[in-house]
Amino acid sequence: MGIDLTLIWALVIGFGLMMYVVMDGFDLGIGILFPFVSGRENRDIMMNTVAPVWDGNETWLVFGGAAMFAAFPMAYSILLSALYLPLTLMLAGLIWRGVAFEFRFKADEGRRPFWDKAFAWGSYIATFAQGVALGAFINGFSVTDGAFSGNAFDCFTPFSIFTGLALPIAYALLGSTWLVMKTGGRLQVRMRALAEPLILGLLIAIAIISAWTPLQHPGIASRWFSLPNMIFFAPVPVLVLASAWLILRTLRTGRTALPFILSLIMIFLGYSGLAISLWPNIIPPSISFWAAASAPESMGFALVGALFIIPFVLGYTAWAYYVFRGKVETGEGYH
Repeated sequence: MGIDLTLIWALVIGFGLMMYVVMDGFDLGIGILFPFVSGRENRDIMMNTVAPVWDGNETWLVFGGAAMFAAFPMAYSILLSALYLPLTLMLAGLIWRGVAFEFRFKADEGRRPFWDKAFAWGSYIATFAQGVALGAFINGFSVTDGAFSGNAFDCFTPFSIFTGLALPIAYALLGSTWLVMKTGGRLQVRMRALAEPLILGLLIAIAIISAWTPLQHPGIASRWFSLPNMIFFAPVPVLVLASAWLILRTLRTGRTALPFILSLIMIFLGYSGLAISLWPNIIPPSISFWAAASAPESMGFALVGALFIIPFVLGYTAWAYYVFRGKVETGEGYH
């Protein structure tokens, strides 16, 4: 029995996208939380918690795009054509946010508020665009002869706009629990207070999306409520509720690291539910990974490079987080 390169590449890309959501999610969440925190010192601390790692977190976004191009070029071309507007909006937000990140620390007191707003707006725009792309992906795309046959505005539907508005809640929860872990004093108290309504808001958003998705997509409904998929999917809602309850409990009992870990688990459960809903399609509603895969020789050649690079990326990421572990205090400089 030969090695299924298509399946390996599907897992590699899924891993890369999940790493991006986890690593850049709390990073964007800090920008989303910026308007809810006042005071220069508090905002300096918030940004200093991610200053050493924020640009490295986006490595996974680049990796995911490159891997898609190498292993599934047809899917790459369809997705970029179908999601041109939200992806362009996302990149504009990320660039604007990155510029604001650097300029804020160099600006004088008169211009700093402008860059504070730029950092927040860049975070909101990038996250909203990612949510719209996610909703459009779940909705599926019109494809004819292996090419996108819709128009640029097909990705903007009530469902995708709702997912665009819901994703900032998830990222804000990651950001707030990250700051609970990395800060102390009044800022930590503020983050604990913000995390509780964010958990409730995220649960409501998940419930609406979970009800809306099968009603709008009979194909997904059949996957959810048929065997053996039902067996795999049934624990997910229970585990999401359990994670939310544990986050609330650990926040109220004064734990610092555990709320963030549980928030990551909660986001991962949502990601796994998406995978179960759409598998084995890389382009919903009907193009599978195997139908969109490149030649085995191409996938094999690219896989050697990917498996060589991934350990290095994981290694320097882990080292950066280890070096800059611990809480960030007032007055610490920008790294």
